[in-house]
Amino acid sequence: MDAALIAVFGTLLGSMVTHYFQGRATVRSAELARAEQLRQERISSYSAFAGALHDYRRSQNDRWFRAHEDGPGTQAEASRFASYEARMSARAALVRVQLVCADPQLRHLADEAFECTNCLHEAADETDRDRRSQRCKQALNAFVAAAAPTVH
Repeated sequence: MDAALIAVFGTLLGSMVTHYFQGRATVRSAELARAEQLRQERISSYSAFAGALHDYRRSQNDRWFRAHEDGPGTQAEASRFASYEARMSARAALVRVQLVCADPQLRHLADEAFECTNCLHEAADETDRDRRSQRCKQALNAFVAAAAPTVH
């Protein structure tokens, strides 16, 4: 009789311990899956932002050249409207970065890179445009350099 009680008790204890460890393993697996999903979302958001900002900078440069070299006209207007489209894409990508990024410094770098690119077409002359364009590249590179360790 004692042996039967010990066997039942041992079986119950083993069942409870197994349940506990399986529960922990399930929680751990869910946490790892969520972390990987967030990492993938960050990679996607950060790279989409960098691409959209690159396109926006190119569009802003084109807008500046059309306005300063060609003067007012159809091409300058088309270039201006193209820059508006690129700005909308870059702004949408920036919002996505802000949603998935928990680091305030990284969000600030993204904002700074966007604002730098946004003001590029306001350059007074080609030297100023070159300086602003370089600053935009540096701001984007600073964002990418700060974002890279968060997705490894």
